[in-house]
Amino acid sequence: MTSLFYGLDNNILSFWHVAAQHAGKVLTPIARFFTFIGEKGIWMIVLAVILICFAKTRKIGICLLGAVCCGALITNILLKDMIARPRPYEALGSDFYNWWRYIKAPVESGYSFPSGHVTAAAAGVFALAFVWNRKVLYAGIPYIVLMCASRNYLMAHYPTDVIAGIAVGVFSAITAYAITVGIYAILEKFEKRKLARLVLYDIDAGKLLKKIFKKDMGDTPGKANIDANGKKQTTE
Repeated sequence: MTSLFYGLDNNILSFWHVAAQHAGKVLTPIARFFTFIGEKGIWMIVLAVILICFAKTRKIGICLLGAVCCGALITNILLKDMIARPRPYEALGSDFYNWWRYIKAPVESGYSFPSGHVTAAAAGVFALAFVWNRKVLYAGIPYIVLMCASRNYLMAHYPTDVIAGIAVGVFSAITAYAITVGIYAILEKFEKRKLARLVLYDIDAGKLLKKIFKKDMGDTPGKANIDANGKKQTTE
């Protein structure tokens, strides 16, 4: 079984080295770009926080945040240190090391298995598909595939690392979706309670922005307002 996995890893990483040779290393900045945007799942966390601020999208934001955080917990806290698999380029003198030097890829911290970048990508995409719209997968699946390819191209992960990352990400999305649905079922059951109404309806950045906007418009010099008698008054 170990030789089977090694053969898979070696063949795919060898393919990316040949691709780098034929493409003249132009793939390197593209791969580094995907590594940058996928770092720690930051952009998905930011998106989740923004969605949570609005009542209409709060459920989506909670599920997204839960999925990414669950994936990070399983990958970075549990599995990486437990398995402690070195990254491909850390095998000094190996083909992987030489291929890594050829593309001048960056040094990365932490262990290799599973891929945290791919875990975050899969967790976020599938969470959005579960809780919002399945059409997210049309753009999400290519994003996950490109994230996997970039991590392999940079010799930061073995192919088995990114496959495991997808599995952890999907598991995290399912877990987050189940928890989110459960939380909202309880909130909607007790929606007349103050706390439930706060979470479901009352705390809403959209309402706050509308109030601020209306206040600013009402205080604008020269704006015509309606008095208590229905007559127009102009503020100076």
